[in-house]
Amino acid sequence: MKTAICYYSRHHGNTLQVLEVMAAEGDVTLLDVTTRQIVRLEEYDCIGFASGIYGFSFHQAVTAFARQYLPQGKPVFFACTYGMTKGSGPKDLMEIAREKGCPVLGAFGCKGYDTFGPFALLGGIAKGHPDARDLENARRFFQKLRENYDSGEKK
Repeated sequence: MKTAICYYSRHHGNTLQVLEVMAAEGDVTLLDVTTRQIVRLEEYDCIGFASGIYGFSFHQAVTAFARQYLPQGKPVFFACTYGMTKGSGPKDLMEIAREKGCPVLGAFGCKGYDTFGPFALLGGIAKGHPDARDLENARRFFQKLRENYDSGEKK
């Protein structure tokens, strides 16, 4: 399954840590949505969107990227990291996927070290995350997603 994961990862690189574990499991291209590049997502079998959670949602750069570049009918999945809660998580991305007729294969989320805004005054929250268990869960999520896709389930 040739996969593109379109992501935004800043501050502590939590999301990128998760994605690197997933990428090690197969034919995965990681695409930072903030870099200027030619994007041809139609060349991929499956497309992931990933971000930390900002104000209870995926970063707006990921949502805008999906709105602009997600091809009709491509299977998608989502991954996020968050300090406290994933809030509505991929809700906006799920709506974009629905509008474009893209089946949603699943979503993964785990805690990530967060020192944004007022959390900096506390020394951050979710210290030590993503940890080895979080990364193993991410690996298993992607393995299962790939197995389901390869077996033709595409659920």
